Amino acid sequence: MEWSFLFFFNSALLGVGLAMDAFSVSMANGLNEPKMGKGKMCEIAGVFAGFQALMPMIGWVCVHTIVQYFTAFEKLIPWIALILLGFIGGRMIAEGTKKGESEENMGLGIVALLIQGVATSIDALSVGFTISDYNWLMALVAALIIAAVTFVICMVGLVIGKKFGTKLSNKAQILGGVILIAIGLEIFITGLIG
Repeated sequence: MEWSFLFFFNSALLGVGLAMDAFSVSMANGLNEPKMGKGKMCEIAGVFAGFQALMPMIGWVCVHTIVQYFTAFEKLIPWIALILLGFIGGRMIAEGTKKGESEENMGLGIVALLIQGVATSIDALSVGFTISDYNWLMALVAALIIAAVTFVICMVGLVIGKKFGTKLSNKAQILGGVILIAIGLEIFITGLIG
């Protein structure tokens, strides 16, 4: 592959495709915390973007070093995403249904955010196979383009989630949890079928 418009266009398209799970989880986070500030929004979008850049690079490195181990791990990706998103979604539903909970939502903690980042980007490891014919610099540039696209898409998801989270008030956390579980199931089913 050479440096061309097609390289940048394909990298941006990869970014859009990979960011869809992170977009949905961002909307769920916005639903869960409708009073979230811009700094927290940038933190969430930044974590998702960082993982979406890191995973293809890890995949690229695996292709060029330990490809036989990666192919065995690839079968576990749907299970890992289902477990991680199911756990966080279940926790959000449980917290949303608690009686006597305080009006102020505690928000998304760093551990939950990192788990979401891994769960929504773990399928991006396989992109390392897609970009395996790129040299190191081209793979890095592709990963950075994917990260930039993911950041923008996640910010949009957070804004949409916050808007509806304000309107849904106490039911937003339950809805956010259901969305996370649904995304986990979608990744799982798609991974088993595909």
